[in-house]
Amino acid sequence: MEKFKSENYDIYLGKLQFPQIENFLQKKVYQSSKKIIIVDENTKHFCLPKLLKNVKTLQAANIIEIKNGEKHKTIDDCKLVWEKLIELKTDRNSIVINLGGGMLTDIGGFVSSTFKRGIPFINIPTTLLAMVDASIGGKTGVNFGELKNQIGVFSKPMAVFIIPEFLKSLNKSQILSAYAEIIKHALIFDEKYWETIKNIEIHSTDYYLNLIIPSIKIKNEIVSIDPYEKNVRKKLNFGHTIGHAFETISHKKGKALLHGEAIAMGMICETFISHKIAGLSQSELKEIISHIIKYFKPYILQKQDFNTLIEIMSHDKKNSDKEINFTLLNSIGKAEINKTCKKDLIIEAFEFYSHLPFKN
Repeated sequence: MEKFKSENYDIYLGKLQFPQIENFLQKKVYQSSKKIIIVDENTKHFCLPKLLKNVKTLQAANIIEIKNGEKHKTIDDCKLVWEKLIELKTDRNSIVINLGGGMLTDIGGFVSSTFKRGIPFINIPTTLLAMVDASIGGKTGVNFGELKNQIGVFSKPMAVFIIPEFLKSLNKSQILSAYAEIIKHALIFDEKYWETIKNIEIHSTDYYLNLIIPSIKIKNEIVSIDPYEKNVRKKLNFGHTIGHAFETISHKKGKALLHGEAIAMGMICETFISHKIAGLSQSELKEIISHIIKYFKPYILQKQDFNTLIEIMSHDKKNSDKEINFTLLNSIGKAEINKTCKKDLIIEAFEFYSHLPFKN
């Protein structure tokens, strides 16, 4: 079992996490607490039975089910959960267990953090993306007005329990979605880790051990230094300024991208911009792009989409002084925050993406 300290909460990772969850909930402060488990349709079917079977303390817990999918990450969906919490007579001594992927830990954390000015919660991520990224770091939030994560708070879980066994229910697309964030962690922070991920078959038996743990350590180290995204934590935004715009426009078109698929697109474009203005070499540009397009499928962009994407990006919460804000690469393993560029270069990046020889 691995255990990481993240500011003032612990992250547990390993096969035998159920006893750890039991021990955590048996702490004096939680023994008499009302337990509420938030699930979606998938985790209710695939993960909840195993959790209840192995953690006796939760067998009498109240279950709140929400709908799955990014389109349900809204204030209206939060209202349904808040109403259910009131119906259950939930008080500030209660504890919420968020059992699901990144969408669920985001909305579950936000609901918990705002109900009665905040009740404690823990995260049990069930997707690879949530394990290496979304469930760690204390960001919670929901989408608003078709823009991602516009409403939210920084609020830390009491603990995060990562159980690789839950990954058995994931399909290839969900694994690839998480792989984009793993690539990002290597590119912004650790050149040696980049060499590691380039040489591992991502569906091999070594995948989880060799990639999940280092990726969690990188995210945790950055967040522990800068929990409220004032400085170094902004490095984690690499690929996200453009990636979130791709994700938003894909939902508008009714051909929704998974989060990681959109971030892979964003990283390609922002790697190109990095080469143009941040000093990333031509050879590293080719190396990064070649690896990403090896795994991810292309998303067809029309020229009429370009201005729409830039308009979406203009509302990004990371912006300041009406400038679109980027994190860019100086080289593999080194990133620079608070970079801006002209609209023409962003469009040039879209053109670059549109003409790549994708292999899928």
